[in-house]
Amino acid sequence: MDPLALAFLPGIGPKRLLEALEAEDPAGFLQERFPEAWRRLPEAEERAAAERRLAEGMGVRLVGLWEEGFPEGLKALPQPPTHLYLKGELPEEGKAVALVGTRRASPWALAFARRLARELAEAGLWVVSGLARGIDREAHLGALEGGGRTLGVLGSALDRVYPPENRSLAQRMDLLSEFPFGTGPKPEFFPRRNRLIAGLCRAVVVVEAPPDSGALITARHALELGKEVLAVPGRPTDQGSLGANRLIQDGAYPVLGAEDVLSYLGFSGKPKPPSDLSPEEARLYERLRQGEALPDDLAEALGLPAERVLALLTLLEVKGLAQALPGGRYGAV
Repeated sequence: MDPLALAFLPGIGPKRLLEALEAEDPAGFLQERFPEAWRRLPEAEERAAAERRLAEGMGVRLVGLWEEGFPEGLKALPQPPTHLYLKGELPEEGKAVALVGTRRASPWALAFARRLARELAEAGLWVVSGLARGIDREAHLGALEGGGRTLGVLGSALDRVYPPENRSLAQRMDLLSEFPFGTGPKPEFFPRRNRLIAGLCRAVVVVEAPPDSGALITARHALELGKEVLAVPGRPTDQGSLGANRLIQDGAYPVLGAEDVLSYLGFSGKPKPPSDLSPEEARLYERLRQGEALPDDLAEALGLPAERVLALLTLLEVKGLAQALPGGRYGAV
């Protein structure tokens, strides 16, 4: 009997599935204890065979709760998935950090998330997020720029990547879902996705989140699982930063840069500074990493002529390390 078929039986959740598989006679166990489900077994076996064929054709691996390769962090969930759809690999236990936040992120938060992810990846960590718009997308892009691995956990099936504009990005990443092939995105699927993100990671970093953000659901799941929750502070008057700021009020560790995440979690790696910068570019880049600023203020802080600072800012923009922000300010990317 294919264990995957049991996962498709109605009314057979993870607990009953494991009980059946541990029974001396799984078929007899089901027939006696769950006769209604047992009558649906032929249909479930056909579905399991079809899923396995689709998975093989797409280069996807099915990982069952009953298998050794099923992540320990997900086994600890109150209601773990019975099986997973994996394209690529999973991060090593304790070597992944989740970066999450709002889909409608402000420019500074997008830039910060990308830089933070890049530096964490450079330090050897996996970056995990939900492949959504906004903070999630920048986290994945930053990790790839840092030469690291990044896992996207979907709120839909692996053959229904959402949103559509992230499909080309998804092809460059490791992907995970608990939803059968053909399952499209639904609002109720994203909280389920968020619990997987929390379960897979050593810590969750909330970059920017209003009070109704799904990122706070991820943080709550992390706390319930005994994981670390960190947050990036924002301006007190910004609604988009209210959720992250309140997490800090409640005890979340404040993050001002990758060094904070690495030192708090006890990782020995350190972010690598860009290696192709002139001394002046390096000084300006380090100043931008401390916070966004106007060119005149940068010139005063560095003791350089304003026109020289503008020229250096242009060079950093070309290298993808700086960006112009509203109000004439500049920030690091």
